[in-house]
Amino acid sequence: MTCLAELGYAGTTSAAVAERAGLSRGAQLHHFGTRDQLVVAAVEHLAQKRLRQVRDQMSRLASSGAEREGPSSRDNPEAALGLLAEALSGPLYAATLELWVAARSHPTLRTELVPAEDRVNAELAEICRTYVTVDPIEIRLTLDLLLGRGVSGLLTPHPDQRQAEVLAAWARRLTGSPRD
Repeated sequence: MTCLAELGYAGTTSAAVAERAGLSRGAQLHHFGTRDQLVVAAVEHLAQKRLRQVRDQMSRLASSGAEREGPSSRDNPEAALGLLAEALSGPLYAATLELWVAARSHPTLRTELVPAEDRVNAELAEICRTYVTVDPIEIRLTLDLLLGRGVSGLLTPHPDQRQAEVLAAWARRLTGSPRD
């Protein structure tokens, strides 16, 4: 992931990864036959790990809220949106975008990447369904908003206050709550 974030897809060679990981080239090839398999597996592994953290944090919030007043899992969509926005930003997200762009013109990378992205997208949709909204169109719009904010925040990071305002406004629209 460090190679991908620092060197881009073109500079992330199997040899560079093996060297940074302190592995022999043979050991690296034993686990991953190609560079594409290696980088896709790394990105998917870290994305799934971050999404598990989002689920764990939301479960804790929902269970602590249930002890107080018995809310459903979708009673705090703003918190879920904030956690998802964090998961869809930063160096991991930049590395993912690097792969998306490279896959556009590399059919073998695309063949490896699309199924992994489908799995990550399914998990993102399930988190939205559980903690934000059950409406399939609203789920897609929510993910599109978060993915777009992730992209726009790479060049010029969003100020925390502005990000919170945008996510709060979207949560109000989803829940039909009036503006304060």
